[in-house]
Amino acid sequence: MTAVAAALLAAAAGWSQIDFHGHALAGAADTEAAAPASALRAVPDFTALVKRAGPAVVNVTVRRGADSGGQMSEPPSAAPFPFPFPFDPQQPNRPAPVPQNAQGSGFIVSPDGYILTNAHVVAGADEGEIRIKLTDKREFSAKLIGADPRTDVAVLKIEGNDLPAVRIGNPEQVQVGEWVAAIGSPFGFENTISAGIISAKGRALPSETYVPYLQSDVALNPGNSGGPLFNLNGEVIGINSQIYSRTGGYMGLSFAVPIDIAMDVAAQLRASGKVTRGRLGVHIQSLTQDLARSFGLARPDGALVSAVEKDSPAQKAGVEPGDVILEYDGKPVLDSTDLPVMVAKTKPGSAATLKIWRAGRERVLPVDVGELETQKVAAAAPAAAPTGKLGMSVQELTAEQRKQLDVRGGVVVGAVQGAAAKAGIQPGDVVIAVNGEPVESVAQFRGLLDRVGQGKPVALLIQRGEARIFVPVTVG
Repeated sequence: MTAVAAALLAAAAGWSQIDFHGHALAGAADTEAAAPASALRAVPDFTALVKRAGPAVVNVTVRRGADSGGQMSEPPSAAPFPFPFPFDPQQPNRPAPVPQNAQGSGFIVSPDGYILTNAHVVAGADEGEIRIKLTDKREFSAKLIGADPRTDVAVLKIEGNDLPAVRIGNPEQVQVGEWVAAIGSPFGFENTISAGIISAKGRALPSETYVPYLQSDVALNPGNSGGPLFNLNGEVIGINSQIYSRTGGYMGLSFAVPIDIAMDVAAQLRASGKVTRGRLGVHIQSLTQDLARSFGLARPDGALVSAVEKDSPAQKAGVEPGDVILEYDGKPVLDSTDLPVMVAKTKPGSAATLKIWRAGRERVLPVDVGELETQKVAAAAPAAAPTGKLGMSVQELTAEQRKQLDVRGGVVVGAVQGAAAKAGIQPGDVVIAVNGEPVESVAQFRGLLDRVGQGKPVALLIQRGEARIFVPVTVG
């Protein structure tokens, strides 16, 4: 009998703890022989958590209209792009967008019926077509109070009193390695619990700048989107939002929006229907050890300024390209990903200070924080069947759209499926260039793609909001 098998049999007979080699250590018959408590960890029991918090977790069903062709109907392939959960793997790709149901999760944060979920869960929902189902089988029609795509947080409201509600925890107190649990509706299986540990904190993902994600190895799958991530005290510490995957299913990398950020967003959405964020107007990048040495810094800490926007708060404060921002309002900036989160939390119009490194010495600059504009996204093309080698429909930009987005050319993306969806292309994206060649029209765009052979990668320069990114897509 192996040591592991023996340990399992011992556990069945009443042993309560097992060491890292699979040996039973202590039980009802031999508590005095137990090793020091600091060397052991009992397996956590989540039964009380499920009984207490489970009734406050809800199933969210959304009926999307025919103009929501950007929802993926098949799993994305190789990341490096995270993807939103709700897709139906049983539904084949269709030649044209049609009304369809999507499922996600959510949780009640107040007894009078306010619910938090992900913005992508309810994106494209028809009026009155968001349905909420509780564990006691009660169903409600939900009103969308507001959604913030930048943090992927949405607030819903159902009519009710004395509804079960979750308790809110403090993500700042979360430690890497501690046990956590998720409750949601993976693939529509309501009130499913899965557990794991916190793998990392403060993760920055390519798709999002303003969220320091909690990373865990909790098993999450399509339908878990918008559900809560709990600590062992039964408190919500995050909203499960994204995974990294090559298959469309769980592969050990799950990400949650910290609940303090989500609650702040929810409060603003309830109060004014929008979210305001601070803005400096700088483009930044991370420091490598070599870059740090070249600037005379002992450590690669801080955010390196690569560009300063004209007439921005940063330019008015005297920030220059090549400056390294070491502190923001007295708080150290250890990595470039820290700065956008810090600035976004600042109330527009507030005064702050920047400690920068320039020409071998530190300087302190006062700055009046501006307001981040609403994300600029071109209106998607009318719903049409995704066509062409990449599986997406495109349309000419209007003069107004060119002015709004400050671009000379490009085509706006409408419906998406297939290779484009797998690569992370979204409706409203603007294709600026193909393999480095600027795009001027739909006809030229198609001509550029015709030069690329079947199965070959093509690099699309995409403008999404105020950011430009290269997205590799394999021609199919």
